Amino acid sequence: MMCPRIQQPFLVTPRRQRGSVTVLMVIALAAIGIMAALALDGGHLLLNKTRLQNAVDAAALSGAKTLSQVTGGTGIASTTRTAALNTLTLNANATGNSELATAIGGSAGSFAVVELANSVYGPFSYPGPANATYVRVTVSNYRLSGFFWRFAQLFGGGGLGSKAVAAMATAGPSPTSPCDLAPLMVCGDPTKYSPSTGMFWGYHFGDLQDMKTASGTSSAIGPGNFQLLDFGSGGSTVRDDLAGGGLECPSVGKNVTTAPGNKVGPTAQGLNTRFGQYNGPVSATDYPPDLIVSYSTPVITWNSANNRAEYQGQPVISNNGTLTAGGKAVLGYNDWLASSAGCVAGVGTGCQSGGVYERRMLKVVIGNCTGQNNGATSIPVLGFGCYFVVQPAGSTGSTSEIFGQFVQECEGDNVPGPNPSGDSGPQIIQLYKTYINGSGTPSNDS
Repeated sequence: MMCPRIQQPFLVTPRRQRGSVTVLMVIALAAIGIMAALALDGGHLLLNKTRLQNAVDAAALSGAKTLSQVTGGTGIASTTRTAALNTLTLNANATGNSELATAIGGSAGSFAVVELANSVYGPFSYPGPANATYVRVTVSNYRLSGFFWRFAQLFGGGGLGSKAVAAMATAGPSPTSPCDLAPLMVCGDPTKYSPSTGMFWGYHFGDLQDMKTASGTSSAIGPGNFQLLDFGSGGSTVRDDLAGGGLECPSVGKNVTTAPGNKVGPTAQGLNTRFGQYNGPVSATDYPPDLIVSYSTPVITWNSANNRAEYQGQPVISNNGTLTAGGKAVLGYNDWLASSAGCVAGVGTGCQSGGVYERRMLKVVIGNCTGQNNGATSIPVLGFGCYFVVQPAGSTGSTSEIFGQFVQECEGDNVPGPNPSGDSGPQIIQLYKTYINGSGTPSNDS
């Protein structure tokens, strides 16, 4: 027998369903609100992270550049920190960075931390070691406006924490092959290269070198050669290159060609612009002087009979960059370094108006002259040396020497290398990944 279906009563009436749409709308609005928070606040977060990182990068580069220029002076760490923080403030005051400028509030020193180290891997501190070459700038907590951030936290986003970003940047020297080379070459010994002992192809820091010989002086390259290189068309190229307009970019292992001839006039006209002396077709507009142009007078001369540099008849001796002769002080690299540091820091004397840092520094080829004895020949490049020019070149054949002191590092002008500096020669200041506690692990905020 078929049983009739038992009808269950319909307990939920339309009246009882009232309000369910409201609940769904509340949930939907909450979800929309959270997505709005993520879209608006997330975009705002990323934008300000980028702006902060750019400002911190610039500050680190400025600090490292200043550090390289004030070495040898006083108050090195303080001057470096001031330069980095000033650059940070200038970037914050740029168009579009008003929020960053407000956060700094005229107190960059409490907003960012500047530290120094002698290795890209640290440890970083302030004032840092006396031989520091690397600068790190850190902003650990740049708090931002919330918009919908708190709304997102109320609906299950409490784990988001406060809305803030951080950034850090490390900058320091990197080796480079220079292009603004002077058309000069000094002969090096490939068997005498030991950076750990401070020896570079037979040269030590501060060594005084006759970089361009004069008439009547024997040359290591051969008869008729005065240690000039053939970088172009004769005297005009020598003049421009010695003034600082070089465009040749030879690399280590390649050959360079020597150029016979003394070229006295072009040599003096080009080199002496670095001392603020202008003769011939050169001008201060194109080739400004160094910050410091002082040198000892009478000048250093070369004694061919004794094969040595002399000052007032006494041999010139270099002691770690300081020159003396017969107990008398001769102005040299260390004197220039201290005076230049004062000029950069704004407290120096004798600073040239319109002067440029390191104009008295020549970048030259160090070549392997072994077995060479010809006026014009091709010589392999061992590397590049930085030489501080002690005095102007004379305007006669017998006084046209160029005396320079070997300096391990100087400013470069080409593409930086991939590794931190640990060698000698021209260098460029660049950014590096910031490593955590010297572990080799890069920070996510750099």
